[in-house]
Amino acid sequence: MDDYQFFAASRVCVLFAFFSTLMAQGQSRHIIVLDPGHSHAAAVFAQPIPGISDEVRVYAPPGPDVAAFLHSVSGFNHRPHNPTHWRLEPYVSADFLPHMLLEPPGNIVIISGRNNGKIKRILWSVRAGQNVLADKPWIIDSEEFPVLETTLREAVQRHVAVYDGMTERFNAAYRIQRELMRDPAVFGHSLTGTRSAPAVQLDNLHSLVKFDKGKVNLRPAWFLDVRQQGEAIADVGTHLVDLELWTLFPDQPVDYRRDIRVLEATNSPVYLTRSQFERVTGEKAWPPFLLHAVRSDQLEYDCNNTALFTVRGTYTSIHDRWEYESPGALNDSYLVLYRGSRSTIRVRQSKLENYLPEIDVIPNASENSAALTAALESRLKSIASSFPNLALRNNAREIRVVIPREDRERGGSTFAQLVGRFLEYASDPQTIPNWEAPNMLAKYYVTTQAVDLAHPTKLRLSTKIPPPTPAASPR
Repeated sequence: MDDYQFFAASRVCVLFAFFSTLMAQGQSRHIIVLDPGHSHAAAVFAQPIPGISDEVRVYAPPGPDVAAFLHSVSGFNHRPHNPTHWRLEPYVSADFLPHMLLEPPGNIVIISGRNNGKIKRILWSVRAGQNVLADKPWIIDSEEFPVLETTLREAVQRHVAVYDGMTERFNAAYRIQRELMRDPAVFGHSLTGTRSAPAVQLDNLHSLVKFDKGKVNLRPAWFLDVRQQGEAIADVGTHLVDLELWTLFPDQPVDYRRDIRVLEATNSPVYLTRSQFERVTGEKAWPPFLLHAVRSDQLEYDCNNTALFTVRGTYTSIHDRWEYESPGALNDSYLVLYRGSRSTIRVRQSKLENYLPEIDVIPNASENSAALTAALESRLKSIASSFPNLALRNNAREIRVVIPREDRERGGSTFAQLVGRFLEYASDPQTIPNWEAPNMLAKYYVTTQAVDLAHPTKLRLSTKIPPPTPAASPR
């Protein structure tokens, strides 16, 4: 046991009785926010969270990332309609991490920021007895994979919950798609496809330029360093791979050693001029950590990926892309498509759908459209308790599942539902499904192996973060 492990283990023993007393007295749990560097950290606090104290401790180094987080949460508190009442207690200092680890065990840590080395912070929080809700991705490099395995194993041993921020699972369109694919009369059985004609197609397209109230929503400069943020498949691609495992193999563990094969992968860059970089980040000069990727005064943002892999023999193609700007686009674009023996079921979010995820059921050539429509109507009735207002609209060769606004909004925002599910697990970690950990490993095995396969000699940023030194005393 190293010095840090001894420190973490000993303080857990000392503080466990103290925390147990607080819980016995019915006091609510507290949230800790660790080094917020992404807007998702603030999104957790867009609404009050039942059972959680309004006091929020924030630990971060000085800089614009924590300032943006504090500003966003303050905006929620001061909005004219449905204001929140969070009371932020920031500790902003270079030694923020050891101070955070002095929190009593059993609190909740929110981690959403730069991705390089994120998994070690999750592991340190677990060893300090904390429950952790961490934004994706947890790892961006195959060298971090053993740390992910250790983190999941120790979370079970220490009886704490760790949860990956897979918000798309709570999106109504993907939930309905999952239900339709479980019906043999609608989908049939899943096809396996081939290398040249995969049975599963996963695509997304994201724009670097995003707007907030008419102004460009600035990204931190490190976001454009793939060694810190990750390439597209290692970052935003995690949602797509997660959806496939969750949809094709519902409630089943997938073993990355036996069930996954990553066959092909490619990588390509986006080029940004200095003025475009300034528009995205607000930075007028290239930061030193990006100079290795600057050529002829342009940033080679080496982010885009394609990959071909199999899951239990099912061929899957995935395309994860960033672009500088999508003129006129209201949101990101997604395509999640599965081919079955009776139909193809597609969720697409693009300009054609006004950037709302819509479900289309496409009958196979040999299928009777009227019979498939009848099967769909029957299936929609069976899920009416969750989605009571669904309807069907037949087009020339597709059957659209019409999702009204009230069904999209049932249960609240995807973030609110994500946080609610995590709190259930944090209250009783034994309720976490037994497929969650193996499927997380399978997901990150796909994404990191694809990065390695695309360019095995790529330049890496060391993931080594020195262990925190214990602070002299709690705050």
